[in-house]
Amino acid sequence: MIRRALTNTGWLMGARGVNAVLSLIYLAMATRALGVQGFGTFVIIFTFAQLIVGFTSFQTWQAIIRWGQGEEGRRSATGYALALDTLTIVTGTLVAGLVLGFAGEWLPIPRGLRWESFWFTLAYLLAIRSTPTGLLRLHDRYGRGAIADSTMSIVRVAGAGLLILTAPTIEGFLLVWAVAELATAGMYWLLAARTEAIFWQRFSLTRLPQAEPDAWRFVAGTSLTAMLSISSRQLLVLLVGTFGGAAMAGIYRVAAQLGEGLLRLAQALLRAVYPELVRNPKQARLLAARITRIAMLTGAATVALAWLGGEWLIRAIAGETYLSAWWPMLILSAAAAMELAGASLEALLVARGRAITNFVLRGVPTVAALCALPWLVGHYGATGAALAVLGSSVLSVSGFILANRRAAA
Repeated sequence: MIRRALTNTGWLMGARGVNAVLSLIYLAMATRALGVQGFGTFVIIFTFAQLIVGFTSFQTWQAIIRWGQGEEGRRSATGYALALDTLTIVTGTLVAGLVLGFAGEWLPIPRGLRWESFWFTLAYLLAIRSTPTGLLRLHDRYGRGAIADSTMSIVRVAGAGLLILTAPTIEGFLLVWAVAELATAGMYWLLAARTEAIFWQRFSLTRLPQAEPDAWRFVAGTSLTAMLSISSRQLLVLLVGTFGGAAMAGIYRVAAQLGEGLLRLAQALLRAVYPELVRNPKQARLLAARITRIAMLTGAATVALAWLGGEWLIRAIAGETYLSAWWPMLILSAAAAMELAGASLEALLVARGRAITNFVLRGVPTVAALCALPWLVGHYGATGAALAVLGSSVLSVSGFILANRRAAA
């Protein structure tokens, strides 16, 4: 069981490793081509799209794994997931249109770029790929998922290179990023369809809940938790832009891109471990404990590397202008190390059906961090925003430890 979980994590991290290298290339292109102010504006628009998706989307891949073990259950779970994804697209489009159309100057997106921001957000909504991701993971086809994930970075690098040779503008980078998202989603659907027929005829929001009374509760818990985990970080970037301006938002984004590599590893670990915990509940605690120990060592080593080589990395990729991102990067790497250590414990809570508990343990620290953000940014700039993330991660992971101990008692 642990070997399969680590193998699946390896596939996920193989793709993320390729993406990490390529992301440094397109990050260097974007930061240098757009400048601090232009890159900050691009980051704010990009973050707004991610925020809308995070607030309105459901973790349908977890529902497919939970109820898709048998063929009949898989058909109903797939139809339910497809209906939820459609609900996300409709809701997200309406919310994005209303916010961009009626928000005042407090929204740090220039009015001249709000139409472009709307179409960019719509592309991100259409590129939701949670359902095909769930189908691939249900069949342990992590290799195919790795191929699909690599599509995004390849398209971004190619498009950014083309822009630099022609006319590097904010609108041009938005177009490239949108095409990359849609291409990645298309690849996911293609590979999922090759793995198993997609049961479009079971499209329904009611069929699965009739058979599984806790379906809505489970989906609400997992989706709210993901919303907090993803959206809070995007909301944080927007608030940094609101309180500190576009340039500070760009600096913080560089710090996050370089410092949160372990967070992506934590997310990959959670996604790889969760199916094994569902399939083998009797051995779940042992598996989670072993992977947590491995994660703690990995996290400590990575934070040490960030301390030793972070400044050189920022200078090499983004240039001298972004050197103030070093301290935020170091703090964010420490926060990501905490998330990595807690990833298997979080997955264990969800596998035990404690999705709402998980949400509360994420929600309370996140709200506290966001409430403290204006003061932290006002006094410490981008470093203050990173401290808010670190504090939230420490409190959440501590809660996972206590909740799992109580559940096991």
